[in-house]
Amino acid sequence: MSRTRFRLAGATIALLLAAVAGCSGGEGVDVDGNDTAGAGGVLNAAIGGEPDQLDPHKTSAYYSFQVLENVFDTLVEPDANLEMKPALATEWTTSEDQLTWTFTLREGVKFSDGTPLTAEDVVYSYNRIIDEKLNNAYKFGTVKSIEATDPKTVVVTLNAPTPNLLANLGGFKGVAIVQKANVESGEITTKPVGSGPFAVENYSSGDSIRLVRNDNYWGEKPKLDGVRFTFVSDPTVALQNLRGGEVHWTDNLPPQQVPALLDGDDPTVQSVPSTDYWYLALNQARKPYDDVNVRRAIAFALDREAITKAAKFGLATVNQTAIPQNSAFYYEYAPYTHDVNQAKQLLDQAGVSGLTMDLMVTSEYPETVTAAQVIASQLEAVGITVEIRTLDFAQWLDEQGAGKFDSFMLGWLGNIDPDEFYYAQHHSDGTFNFHKYANPNVDRLLDQARTETDQAARKQQYDQVAKQIVDDASYIYLYNPDVAQGWSKQVSGYEVRTDRAIRFRDVALAR
Repeated sequence: MSRTRFRLAGATIALLLAAVAGCSGGEGVDVDGNDTAGAGGVLNAAIGGEPDQLDPHKTSAYYSFQVLENVFDTLVEPDANLEMKPALATEWTTSEDQLTWTFTLREGVKFSDGTPLTAEDVVYSYNRIIDEKLNNAYKFGTVKSIEATDPKTVVVTLNAPTPNLLANLGGFKGVAIVQKANVESGEITTKPVGSGPFAVENYSSGDSIRLVRNDNYWGEKPKLDGVRFTFVSDPTVALQNLRGGEVHWTDNLPPQQVPALLDGDDPTVQSVPSTDYWYLALNQARKPYDDVNVRRAIAFALDREAITKAAKFGLATVNQTAIPQNSAFYYEYAPYTHDVNQAKQLLDQAGVSGLTMDLMVTSEYPETVTAAQVIASQLEAVGITVEIRTLDFAQWLDEQGAGKFDSFMLGWLGNIDPDEFYYAQHHSDGTFNFHKYANPNVDRLLDQARTETDQAARKQQYDQVAKQIVDDASYIYLYNPDVAQGWSKQVSGYEVRTDRAIRFRDVALAR
């Protein structure tokens, strides 16, 4: 999905930036694990759909990353407050000109098959993403070279200062450190080898993925013996299974029932604001959606409050920009009121009438189907007939990649730095710019902002980006959803995160 990616209520991106500044002088933190395994047991987790594959560098599906969060490591990783903390790297320093970053790797790290993980694996992983122009290549846009100066030292040389480098290298598992032999054998798509707390034992397509505790893990050994991910697309069934004891954890809860579940205590259900956003995109490579008046007309025709209420039952905040209100980079701008007359006038100016619009959604994200029905009703009022096309997610991704759509609705998940909200989606060369938006001013601002070290100036640049994208209706933003997850009384040590990172390494299961 458009996603990724991939934190507690009230956390701000400013905390991340403080973390970058705090570590730039070379003050590292070394956290040693211990070898004590916990009480054991296998946690049964129900997720809403099946991963398309398990290669972290090639998948863009959230269902994949729910699994991979527990299998792979990154150099650094965000804690619950969005601060980047040590993971495979225990410390890092930057040169005075901020163009050279030196990372020191943790001692004794091994992949789950027992082979050592060294600086060469880091270099291989990053160069693979760059050289093969994989999904996250844009995160390395300012990287000049990556070098292993010894088995425990990685030197990243930049061609421009990059204030969000730590977020790029550790924000989510799409930039995980992989094993070359696992990639070259082709097994990484179904049986990846990582250095995380769990290892993939079995992948039964259409049914489940079984993880086992990685006894070679460098950190504190997980208390669980393993985790079994089952694919349950129907949220009502997932909740029934949770209540019936068939599963211990799920994030696929019926949204209309979450408010009541939050007031109960069995199962435990918690909800926090997320860093996600959901949106409608129009294909600007197709007429008449190349006309900004048509796109703006659709933006005026939508009643976001009604869409959000139908799709999320109050578990979301309406927003006409991407970045949520609890971020230091939030830009308050909402030019589109629900105005049918204004929408009709803009369509008249564009010379468009009797338009039939294909709207592509996916059954694996039910809120897109629900929202599409409301959108169709609202656009009918301005003379646009919406034909909803519901696909499984794998086919949805294929159609998106091939540009075979008039419009689609989906979300971007787990964003940290403002660059992640905008660059890949709206830069004319962006990896995920499937709707073919191009504005030279936006390109210029995005290129400047990702290398701007003055945070006030950077905020101003992203404000300009946000305004222009909204004015151009590149994406028609709808809402920022909350994260709602539930688990049984047997589960302890689990934390709901606003980046939707599903981490089971500290979880215990009472038996």
